[in-house]
Amino acid sequence: MASASANDGGASARKSIIKTALQLTALTAFEFLIAFTWEWFLVDTLGFGVETGIAIKNATFFILTIFKAFLIVAEFMHLGHEVKRLAWTIMIPFVFILWLIIGLVWEGTYWGEQSSEAISYHSVVLETDPAEEIKI
Repeated sequence: MASASANDGGASARKSIIKTALQLTALTAFEFLIAFTWEWFLVDTLGFGVETGIAIKNATFFILTIFKAFLIVAEFMHLGHEVKRLAWTIMIPFVFILWLIIGLVWEGTYWGEQSSEAISYHSVVLETDPAEEIKI
C-alpha cells in the first residue's frame, strides 16, 4: 500500500478514502430513509405487524451498523491493508466482547424480571391480613 501510494503521489490512497466516505454516506442516507419510512413500507405496504416491522427495522440497522464499522476499520484504521493474521487477532477478541455484552444484557433482563416478580410477590404477602392466615 505504501509503495503504491508513493509511486502515484498518494492518488490511489485518496481515491480509496473518498470511495469509502461515499459508501458510508450512502449507507447513512439509506438508514435515514428506513428510519422515516419503515412504518409506511413495512406495515402499510407489505402488511407486517408493528412489532414485526420494528424488529425488521432494528435488525436492518444492526446489520448496516456492523457493515459501516467494518468499512471504517478496514479503510480508516488501515486494518484492510494489514496481514490477515493481524486482522483476525484484532477481530476475534472483538467478537467475544460483543458476545459478552449481549450475554450481560440478556441476563440483566432476566434478573430484572425476576426481581420485579419477587417485589410483586412480597407486596401481595404484605397486603394480606395476618388474622386471616391464623384462621386457616
